[in-house]
Amino acid sequence: MKNEKALAWLAGEAARSDRAAASDAVDTSERDEELLDAYSRAVVSVVENVGPAVVSIQVKNRQSRGTGEGAGSGVIITPDGFVLTNNHVVEHSQELKVNLTDGNTLPAQIVGTDPATDLALVRVDAPRLPMAHLGDSAALRVGQLAIAIGNPLGFQNTVSTGVISALGRSLRSQSGRLIENVIQTDVALNPGNSGGPLVDSRGRVIGINTAMIYMAQGISFAIPINTARWVISELLMHGKVRRSYLGLAGQVRPLNQRAQRYLELPSPSTVEVVAVEDKGPAYRAGLREGDLLIALDGKPISTVDDVHRYLAGHPAGSTLKLTILRNRERRELLVTTGEA
Repeated sequence: MKNEKALAWLAGEAARSDRAAASDAVDTSERDEELLDAYSRAVVSVVENVGPAVVSIQVKNRQSRGTGEGAGSGVIITPDGFVLTNNHVVEHSQELKVNLTDGNTLPAQIVGTDPATDLALVRVDAPRLPMAHLGDSAALRVGQLAIAIGNPLGFQNTVSTGVISALGRSLRSQSGRLIENVIQTDVALNPGNSGGPLVDSRGRVIGINTAMIYMAQGISFAIPINTARWVISELLMHGKVRRSYLGLAGQVRPLNQRAQRYLELPSPSTVEVVAVEDKGPAYRAGLREGDLLIALDGKPISTVDDVHRYLAGHPAGSTLKLTILRNRERRELLVTTGEA
């Protein structure tokens, strides 16, 4: 009798569980539909608001043999026609044209370029253009929605969505300089999407799409919009981006454990000076070929990229203290940076 009661109780529990599961499935399905609707509404709203400001850029280049044509994307950031795009989209161009989403094609001129960040600013002569608003890339969080809008090869408003996969990545530009704090996403980029905006769910531009890794699925990169703000201001005020430089060429020099301990360095490598620019800042400070750069203003140096990172935070004309090793003797030199 006890076994029969237990079996009946278990059967009742199973029936109640099945009913609850069915109810949960309905609730889950409804919640999923609500989330998908909210997701779709957010993407559609962003595309409707930002899409008209996304343009296609046609480029005529003179190459080594004949002429060539290329295309990329850009985004209008002011109503009087300033367009932000990638440097590699417009470099070596002889003629630029911008195709608007309303079908008009306008001639464009390069305002300035910055190969070090792969950004460029061009302008078209037209009033009251649709424009996109810039956001704040410093406030981004991994996992938040990211939307890439491009105008590749003349196809208007090609849209890809995904999430921000990582922040603070480093990416080497075509010029060889390291670009810091790059945004990594899993947003699929189409050919011709270079220079187009990466946008958040509020329709604010948070980055400029610049590269994708072709043999890796779901890895794309964008230049943070806060970096672009600084580049834009430099290009508008000076026609170029001013950077500090030392006037030297260096290479990584490995150190054995004994030398690392003796020099009290956190890394088993430093930078060896292999060339010094004649009459440049390093030359005037007394730096020589063969010197080992140990530190800048007391901060240890282990790679050439460390030097670039440090110089990026100091304007031209800054006085820096170089700690070097010459003939096994530690020395300190003062160098006034030049303007690159």
